[in-house]
Amino acid sequence: MSQRIVITGASSGIGAALAWEYAGRGYDIGLCARRAENMEILCNELHARYPSQQFIYETLDVNNLESVAPALKTLAARLGSIDVLIANAGVTGVRRTGNGKLDIDVGIIQTNLLGAIATIDAAIAIFREQDRGHLVGISSFSAFRGIPGSAAYSASKAALSNYLEAVRTELHKKNIQVTTIHPGFIKTDLADNMERFPFVIEAPKAARLMAEAIRKRKKEATVPAWPWNLLRILMKKMPDSVVAKMF
Repeated sequence: MSQRIVITGASSGIGAALAWEYAGRGYDIGLCARRAENMEILCNELHARYPSQQFIYETLDVNNLESVAPALKTLAARLGSIDVLIANAGVTGVRRTGNGKLDIDVGIIQTNLLGAIATIDAAIAIFREQDRGHLVGISSFSAFRGIPGSAAYSASKAALSNYLEAVRTELHKKNIQVTTIHPGFIKTDLADNMERFPFVIEAPKAARLMAEAIRKRKKEATVPAWPWNLLRILMKKMPDSVVAKMF
């Protein structure tokens, strides 16, 4: 029997790249995102390439917290169960503190933290009922050091990583694995001008590296490992003036 995976934020970007990666690994896949049209197109393309596998979707906006659990339960029922759930839905945003546009920060925190928590909570409920499962949260290298101009984004990812760590510890006696992924700079169709950042990799490569970390059931992984495993240590020690120039 094929393994079954659910991916949130799957209509484009890293989520879509993960869908293609796991399709190539033989998984049946459930997609969640706001844009039904994009997911329908993606499911059709996946099915054309891999006709023996199942590709389904449910429209979901994780900001509507009450809708998250029903959507995931529906996908679990349609797939038969869920072996892996990747909580990937998220947004980026740039705001210089003090410009008065607080709504940008509120939206980032709402999606990246509260929406992710709702997803994690619903997934763990399913896994507890199944008595098995693997939860994966997509955080960011910015969880290690606040990035100038992206304070809310950095805070949301730091909080998410800490939340996932607590969940993993809470479940250590259960047959439920928890993995936190900290991507570096990933070039996707959602991110403009990524060439200006260092060590950028393409989304398909990032998806492959993430899938390998998940397969190995790592507690956490930085993607790509080089140079971000080194930078996560160095950036904590860098003077503020140096970090400010980097971004």
